[in-house]
Amino acid sequence: MKYTAFSTEFVIDDSLVEASEEEIQKQLEQYFSGSREAFDFEVDFPESFTGRVMREMSKISYGGTRSYGEIAGNLDSSAVAVGQACGRNPVPILVPCHRVVGKNSLGGYSLGLELKEKFLRLEGADF
Repeated sequence: MKYTAFSTEFVIDDSLVEASEEEIQKQLEQYFSGSREAFDFEVDFPESFTGRVMREMSKISYGGTRSYGEIAGNLDSSAVAVGQACGRNPVPILVPCHRVVGKNSLGGYSLGLELKEKFLRLEGADF
């Protein structure tokens, strides 16, 4: 399903989310307005390296960040592999790949660095 954040359209694979499209939209709007810090639905993680990275990303709390290297260390992998998995995240924002940053930079973001920075600022993250 297509959604919009700060005039940027993006796709969420709703088949991995145990909620209706309407509920996802409602909670996203609450998040974008700053009135929601966590989503109230389950996400089915793929049985793959991307799914393992998604599980790690889902542990990052609102306003927090982790580096690609920190996640890689938890998974006995490399920062580059983690970055690639973040880029394949089928449920951006819901599983907060925007909270994963480079050691000395924002890193990348499948929805664009401008949007990543907006989300981090919205959350009051130190980056």
